Amino acid sequence: MSPRTTVLALLASATALPAMAEVNIYSYRQPELIAPLLDAFTEETGIETNSVYIDQGIVERLQAEGDRSPADIILTVDISRLSRAKEAGVTQAVQSDVLEEHIPEALRDPEGHWYGLTTRGRIVYASKERVDPSEITTYKNLADPKWEGRICTRSGTHVYTLGLVSAMIEHYGEEETRTWLEGVKSNLARDPEGNDRAQVRAIWAGECDISLGNTYYMGAMMNDPEQQEWANAVNVTFPTFEDNDTTHVNISGVAMTNSAPHPEDAKAFMEFLASPEAQKIYADVVHEYPADPETTPSDLVAGWGEIKPDTTNLEAIAAHRADALRLVQEVNFDGGA
Repeated sequence: MSPRTTVLALLASATALPAMAEVNIYSYRQPELIAPLLDAFTEETGIETNSVYIDQGIVERLQAEGDRSPADIILTVDISRLSRAKEAGVTQAVQSDVLEEHIPEALRDPEGHWYGLTTRGRIVYASKERVDPSEITTYKNLADPKWEGRICTRSGTHVYTLGLVSAMIEHYGEEETRTWLEGVKSNLARDPEGNDRAQVRAIWAGECDISLGNTYYMGAMMNDPEQQEWANAVNVTFPTFEDNDTTHVNISGVAMTNSAPHPEDAKAFMEFLASPEAQKIYADVVHEYPADPETTPSDLVAGWGEIKPDTTNLEAIAAHRADALRLVQEVNFDGGA
């Protein structure tokens, strides 16, 4: 056999070998939060996982890498980030009976580009000393003059705030939402600043009485010895939309990249994430509600009270994001009280 023939034979043999079973993940979530999930997946399927933590710029990185990207999966938080990934063309549709069985229609892309895994409510933290929880009923209630000088919140341009404003537009329209934003702004105790935990600290310190926040921050604070006192100073309350008596929720979710080198393994990973076992692991670790309504939340999360999540598809809410940002800027929400 000539040297050329030998080389060709070796190449043919190499290409005939089965590809390694693995899934490469770009994750917005810290490694310690998803490690139990990845370990359980590998133990069940034998498929190895490789995870890269990227706290911002996942879409830009995928766009720069193009077809050469090693990523199969993105794990991220907030509907706006998932929707943006789809709009940027860096994800692909995944059709799966397993995913559709376990993930409610409101928590998945109508075309299958992303699926919610866990949910968090956008709720109100209220001072145990100065607020009766029964006073907080609806989101509209936050514009009531009785809260003048008593509300703390983070920036109006943050994705969590824009998510709620987008939901208000979906439920009430632009003009009513503008009036609501102006009312909430007039009730602020200080200029919007800091993250959701900073608002709870402000309640503890007596700077305000109520704040908007995500449910999972309560779990984070309860597990931080330096912040437990803040958490113990507030109640978690669940305001609702008046038209359907439900609470706004956002998601952490998963999508397959458009150039996934291991699409079958990636699909298997997505289906595993929708399973009751994985839903329980993930939701418990991040202090969120499982997307699958048949999977129970942790005792800690359940202890905050029952949540009735909005059944409006999140894609419809995300479609209002640009209008939400415009309204926030037009009323100069971050200009403060």
